[in-house]
Amino acid sequence: MHAFGVGSVVEKLRAAGGGYEIVHESAGIELGVYVLVAPEPDRQQPHEDDEIYVVLDGSGTLDVEGERVQMNVGDACFVEAGADHRFSAYEQLAVLVLFERKR
Repeated sequence: MHAFGVGSVVEKLRAAGGGYEIVHESAGIELGVYVLVAPEPDRQQPHEDDEIYVVLDGSGTLDVEGERVQMNVGDACFVEAGADHRFSAYEQLAVLVLFERKR
């Protein structure tokens, strides 16, 4: 078992102006917290692994390969490996990120 805090990581990253922190890593899985604070843009590049975003706090738009989805607290979205994607139209956005590590 591995218990970990997510809320405290959100607050720490928000105070730092945003960022990403891994909260759990094991074979096949990486779980992280990603915080975006406007006006800093989301500078993500396509990833090698499938991922799921779950909005913990705030709201924004997730742009994936030209399609847009509005994301609010409690919403989740799957993004395939290699897909060009990024968040926009946010002020303060905190998401839980689950990567399926295939390596």
